[in-house]
Parts: sequence; C-alpha cells; structure tokens
Amino acid sequence: MQPIFSAFSPAQRDGDVESTRQLQPGPKSPGGVVEAGSPFQPLNTSRDPLAFSGFNYCLKPREGLASVLWAVTFAAAGTARTLSPPRCFPSWPDGNPVSQLKSLLMANLTQLATSVVDRAMRRGATAAECILREGTEFSTVVRLGQVETLKEASARAAGLRVLMGRRAASTYTSDLSEEAVERMISSALELARITSEDPAAGLPEAAELGQVKADLQLYFNDVVSLPPAERIAMARRAEEAAMQADARITNSEGGSFEAATSRKVLVNSAGFTGQTSRSYCGIMATPVAQQNGAMQRDYWWSSALSLARLDSPEHVGRIAAERTVRRLGARKVRTQKVPVVFDPQTARALVELLAEAVNGDAVYRSASYLAGKLGQVVAGPNVTVFDDGAMPGGFGSAPFDGEGVPTRRTVVLERGQLKSYLLNTYTARKLGLRTTGNASRSLTGNPGIGTGNFYLAPGEKTPRQIIAGVPEGLYVTDFLGMGVNLVTGDFSRGASGIWISGGELAYPVEEITVGGNLAEMFSNVAEIGNDLEFRTAVASPTIRIEGMTVAGE
Repeated sequence: MQPIFSAFSPAQRDGDVESTRQLQPGPKSPGGVVEAGSPFQPLNTSRDPLAFSGFNYCLKPREGLASVLWAVTFAAAGTARTLSPPRCFPSWPDGNPVSQLKSLLMANLTQLATSVVDRAMRRGATAAECILREGTEFSTVVRLGQVETLKEASARAAGLRVLMGRRAASTYTSDLSEEAVERMISSALELARITSEDPAAGLPEAAELGQVKADLQLYFNDVVSLPPAERIAMARRAEEAAMQADARITNSEGGSFEAATSRKVLVNSAGFTGQTSRSYCGIMATPVAQQNGAMQRDYWWSSALSLARLDSPEHVGRIAAERTVRRLGARKVRTQKVPVVFDPQTARALVELLAEAVNGDAVYRSASYLAGKLGQVVAGPNVTVFDDGAMPGGFGSAPFDGEGVPTRRTVVLERGQLKSYLLNTYTARKLGLRTTGNASRSLTGNPGIGTGNFYLAPGEKTPRQIIAGVPEGLYVTDFLGMGVNLVTGDFSRGASGIWISGGELAYPVEEITVGGNLAEMFSNVAEIGNDLEFRTAVASPTIRIEGMTVAGE
C-alpha cells in the first residue's frame, strides 16, 4: 500500500481529516516509510501542538481501505518504526485525535530516549540518563497598532548524561540523525573516562524514583488552537485599551502576546521513564504617559497555562495605563528609615532571593547567609514559606523533577523556622540529607536546583488595610538594577513607588534606594496581605517590613 500523508491542522481537531490537504511522500527510509522532517509544506506548522521536527503527519490510507499504517522514522534509532495507533478516519472511535497523536509522539520520543540510554550502557557506562525536549513558541509585539516583531519557532534536542563509576559527563545535540546521536553518545563516554571522580555523583537511588500520578493540568489545547491573526489581535487590543484609557497616554512600547508548548521525556538506566507536556500563554502592555514635559512608563501582564485563564487584553491594557499614569509627577524624598510596603510584584522579588538562599548548591558551598541554619529561627513568626512542585495548574509544577524524583510540597519556613533547603540528589549527598525533588535539568551539564511553586503564605489583611496602618512610609511598585549579596544577606536596590502619608497613598516617588539585610528584613515582616496570586512560579502577597532605609536626597 502506498500511503498518503496529510498535514493535520488544529482547525481539524474534531476529526474532519478529509478536509486536510494531501501531500506527496518525500524521501523514503530503508523501511519504506516517509522520514520525519521530509520537505513537506504543512498547513499550520507553528501552531501544531504535535509538531515533530516542525511537522506532524496523519497517515491516511487510500479510499476504501479498512486499516491504516502510521509510521514515524527516527533516524537516531537507525531503523524505521511502524506503529499502530488509532485509525485516521473522519470518525474517531477512540477519542480526541489530538490526544491520540500526542500520545503517539510521546511513545516514540520515549523509545528514542530508551534507545540512547541502552546504547550508552552497552558501551561501558555504569549509569545513564537521557532527556528529550521538543517545543514550539510564538511571540508578537504590536506597537502603535502595527506589528513590530513576529516570531514562530519549533525545536527539539536531546541531552545525555553518563557515569562511569563516580565519573560523570554530559553532551547534547539538536540533530537527531543517527550520526549526530552516535557522536553524542561517544563524546559523553570519552569525557567520562577522563573526568575526575566525585563521591557525590550519581543517579538517585531506585527507591527515590517515581512521579506524581494525579493530573497536574499543565497542558491545554486552546493555547495552540488560536490562529496567528487572533494572537496578533490580542496584542493589539491590549495596547489599544492602554492608549485609550487616559489622555496622558501618548506613546507605547507595545502590546505583546506569546504562546508556547513543550514536551519532555526523561529516561534513565535505573528504570525510570517519565513524560510530560506543558502549555503557556501571556499578554502584556507597556504604555508611555506624558505630563508637563516629563514621561513615565510602566506595564502590566497576565500569564496562564490556558487561554481560558488569561485576563482579557482590555483588562491588561487598562491596568497598565493606571500604573503608568500614577507615576506622573514623581519626586525624590529625603533619606530616612521608615516602614516599607512591597506590592506583590516587588515582594515576589524578595521571595525569589529567599529561594536562592535555600538553594542546596549555595548552601553546601557556604555561599548563602542561611547555610548551617537548618532548624533555626531565621524570620518572623508570621513567615511561612512553601515550595510545591505538585500543585495542579502551577507554573512550576511537574510530575517529576529533573532526575526522575517525584515532586512534592516542601515546608521551607514554618513560623520563621528554617525547616528545609531545596535539594537535588547531588546536594543532598553533600549535605547528608535527602533530595526534596527539586532537581532541574537542562540538556547539558549536571542537574541543577529549581523551585516548584515557591510562595509566601498569605495573611488576612487587604493591601489597603496594610497601607492604612503606615503613618509615613513607602509603597514600592518597581525595582531597578541589582544589589544583593547572598552570602551576607546585604540588600540594596533602586526603587520607585508611592509615598504613604497618614495611611494614604500620597504622591509618586522615584530615584530612591531601598536598603537592609535579608535576615533582618524577613525577621521584621510586620504584615502579610491576603492578595497572593501566581503569575509566575514564585509568588508573594503584599508585605510590610519595618525599619528599612530609604535613601533619597
């Protein structure tokens, strides 16, 4: 049978594959099937959630045939592989064709990763780990109604880490041809033979491997179903809403929209095999306001894993305009020590510093002011911090970490007491502890450490109530530059915001510096707001810190 290949568009997800454009087969593999990556002209390459090498194929038999052969050839595996997934007919008896195709591609990515690990082990590795990633991304910026930038891309790559005893090495490739994969394996083995031994190197123990079984709600088809024209329209709507919100908005740095999908497969020689898919989308507007010859800019954004969870472009534009206009007429203030209230965005930056301070890599190297303080009180009694990598729908959620260890909810600080660091297998061994499931894995190098969903537990007061309790102080809405010494905890950053007088927001301020020490700052947290909202994997509600130095005139 000579199969006919058709590009499958998200617009045909309901099973109407008869309307797809038929394409002629390209170069043949030794097994007689079309190679993945053949020079076809697909319908909606960049929007296709199932793109493999930038393409996604639905093999359809000639009219009247009662069966179908699907074939995806992975050159890296050396031979064609013929599989038998659900039939590609106008009627899909086994469910959603998008889910079925995604499962098919995941299965083949897993086969490829397994093949790489097996080959490395047969050639002398005592342990091996392969990660395969594939993804698509879209971004556009519309400025003053015109498309300024437009980007659509897809990529895939593989990374291999091998161990020979306690000698470790890693290599990667974005070319999955047989020759490139062979070179990746050979290079990793050669490097491992000449590296120094490290007693802490190695995969996790088999008993530590596994993954969260619950659906973490990380992938949504609606992210890729939106046509490019509508994506551009959303960026344009966000900018228009900002421009029309106030007569003082006279210019714009643009409205933007972005979307991305990714798939990851991790296989190691200790018996772990895991796969996960993720989607993401976001809208942002950055207007510019002018008054009495002075100009100010600010921004606002919304991000989510699903289009259905995004704020409307009009809402994003309106908030961006409000934040920009309120900066007009900003002035300096004299240097003084006052209570400082951080809005959720700037408070999040402080919580990110805490995440860096409990990072096991910084701790075992004694490069953190929290090194050696496990079990000690390091913050105020109202400060409780969690890291939750298994939170459904979280930006930092995943069923397993970068080493194949299940993610989990970790209590980092409880009522000010340091309860846990964030650890991968290597740093846990260095510190004589156990991994917390926080390994992060790029395609190259050894596993690092990342957060799951890292956040400060909310309090009970509203932001307005917190501000009302400040007779004179500063409400910080933006940070500028860097100025943090994680070893000592010393903190000093440029900032802008609104001065508080008599419990009310009085006037905008700029060209100031906020300074203190992280240990003292977290010990002096006087109030925590109830406005916790996740816009990234790190989040914080509004917080008030007593006795900080605001340096101005």
